[in-house]
Formats: sequence, C-alpha cells, structure tokens
Amino acid sequence: MTDLSAFPVTRKWPAEHPDRLQLYSLPTPNGVKVSIMLEECGLPYEVHRVSFDTNDQFTPEFLSLNPNNKIPAILDPNGPGGQPLALWESGAILVYLAEKTGKFLPADPARRYETLQWLMFQMGGVGPMFGQVGFFTVFGGKDYEDKRPRDRYTGESKRLLGVLNQRLKGRSWIMGDEYTVADIAILPWVRNLVERYKAGDLVGYGEFTEVQRVLAAFVARPAVEKGLAIPAAPN
Repeated sequence: MTDLSAFPVTRKWPAEHPDRLQLYSLPTPNGVKVSIMLEECGLPYEVHRVSFDTNDQFTPEFLSLNPNNKIPAILDPNGPGGQPLALWESGAILVYLAEKTGKFLPADPARRYETLQWLMFQMGGVGPMFGQVGFFTVFGGKDYEDKRPRDRYTGESKRLLGVLNQRLKGRSWIMGDEYTVADIAILPWVRNLVERYKAGDLVGYGEFTEVQRVLAAFVARPAVEKGLAIPAAPN
C-alpha cells in the first residue's frame, strides 16, 4: 500500500485509499474544474472537503500542500517516475491530468498550444473578472453605493463573453469538435456568473447565444453533472 504519511496534509485529511489520487477542494468554479476533469478522465480519486467556514485553507496541514491557501490542490501517489506529486493551481492541475491520461489536450503541437492559450484566457481573464463581478453582486461589494468599480468589472466580463461567443460560432467546443481542458476551465465560470452570481442581466448574457448553446451541452455531460457537486455538502 502507498505510504503518504510524509505529507502533513494527510494528518488532517487521512487517506482511506492512499493508492488513489487525493483531491482537496470545494465545489467552486475553480474547484469543479478538477473534479470534472477527474470524472471525465475516469481516474480513481478520493475527495476531501476543505471547509472555508472553519478556515481549513489556513491550517498548517493545508498550507504544507498549498502555501497559497487556495483550492483545489491534489496529491497524486502515482506521479512522474512513480513518485508522489503534490500540485496546486487549477490550470496546472488540468494540464497535468491531461498529460497523465492522454485526454482532453491535443497531441498535435499547434493545437496543443492553441488549447493552452484558451486555458490561459480563463486563468488570466475570465476567472478574475467574473470573480470580481461576483464580489459586487453577491458578496461585500453589493452594498457599495459607488457602482463604478462594479461597472468596470461588468464591462470587462461582457467583453470576455463577446470574445468567447465569437470563438464558438460554428464550433461545438472551443477547439471545434474536440472537447478539451479549455472547455473544462472556462464553462464552470460562465455557469457560476449566471447561476451563482445572478449577473446574467448585468452582463447582457442573453446576447451571447453561442455561449448559451455550448454551456447547455457542457452541463448535460454526465461527468460534468457529477463533478459540479464534488465535494458534496456535509450532512
């Protein structure tokens, strides 16, 4: 049996199945990227809920895995060379899992880099901008009387949706007929913007019919439906 005792994170979240990939996460847009990817790949994994309600992300055990105190993070007992690998940052994890399994990242070098550019589009633009819209619609910023900060992020989010909408014209997925890590990274954030942040009217979501079409196809995938609810809420 694989021994993960050298990793302090396993003291707080013991591994019942140490031979499986360990996922530390919450069902946030960044968190579900990885749970969806794992479900799509069919890799066996064990999930651990990192509760923000009890500040689990600031505990020494979690910080030993991710010094940036963010979810998701993974601990793969079967990493490169057969050695355990601890990894954080959702984009890096998606690339790692794609390369580990040979799935959802094109083998052709040109298409691979094109896919990665759309992954970076999410990491550098969609995630940060949509997240700021969420701050001003759901969290503390909703009470700000001055709406100029909200409107700045709303305008940029609308622009990003326009870029995505144009890309999806005539395509089933971001890379055409091929479903990739780019879709797995971007579409949970679109869903969250509309469903969790209730910002559809604010960003003019009704205008982006191509995005709506592809998001509907995305959430209809069985692996996506399952991954969106992982980790499950505590009883």
